[in-house]
Amino acid sequence: MKILDLTKENEELYFLCLEDWSDEIREAGDHKKKWFQQMKKKGLRVKLAADDRGVIAGMIQYLPIEHSFVSGEKLYFVTCIWVHGHPQGRGNFQKQGMGRPLLKAAEEDARSRGALGMAAWGVALPFWMRASWFRKQGYRRADRMGIQALLWKPFSSEARPPKWIRPGGPLPPRCVGKVTVTAFRNGWCPAQNMTFERAKRAAAEFGDRVEFQSIDTSDRSEFLKWGRADGLFIDGKEVRNGPPPSYEKIRKKIARRISKS
Repeated sequence: MKILDLTKENEELYFLCLEDWSDEIREAGDHKKKWFQQMKKKGLRVKLAADDRGVIAGMIQYLPIEHSFVSGEKLYFVTCIWVHGHPQGRGNFQKQGMGRPLLKAAEEDARSRGALGMAAWGVALPFWMRASWFRKQGYRRADRMGIQALLWKPFSSEARPPKWIRPGGPLPPRCVGKVTVTAFRNGWCPAQNMTFERAKRAAAEFGDRVEFQSIDTSDRSEFLKWGRADGLFIDGKEVRNGPPPSYEKIRKKIARRISKS
């Protein structure tokens, strides 16, 4: 196995989170590409893992925490570490030891760039980005928000723990006489981008009966204003977006709300 830096040749694969076989992930549009182009100027880093045959099956992306969706100083933050786990495409590479070398390479890179520590987020459920996995790699919990844990590993005694930035304040005003669909989009995650694009398409089906509000939180001032990177709301009620709801589910929710208005 080899750990590689991202090259121009592999960018499109990275934008699709290694799922170039999936038609569904292409629904996410080009938001991750735009986010990457914006954030690489601010220190975003990407490492890839390839097996002995040269098949790229793992990735990690991390950036200075000051440009992330959590609060902290002089740390790098892992937004995503992913080893391909589907039987389709390149196959299931999970539980073959790719994750640990990816994280170690990112830590060494961050340390060489002057970081005082590394932070990451994880969930308390046994699937993607498991908090328990990071704890096995020497991380400890710094903060918690629902099922999401914020974890970190200090490299120096000068490092200070990160904190979640919590949602604050009301949503944007709803449009009088219309069902209002409010979609927050950061761009870092194709799954979240997929929800955004499906909601946008579903809202457009209903013409002037629906107002679609798009909020770009890759602009950090917008993120800090609302305290959420991604999210979908229909008339102020949040739609769960993990895993991404189908287009049909979003459309039905909008139609149901129209019928009651």
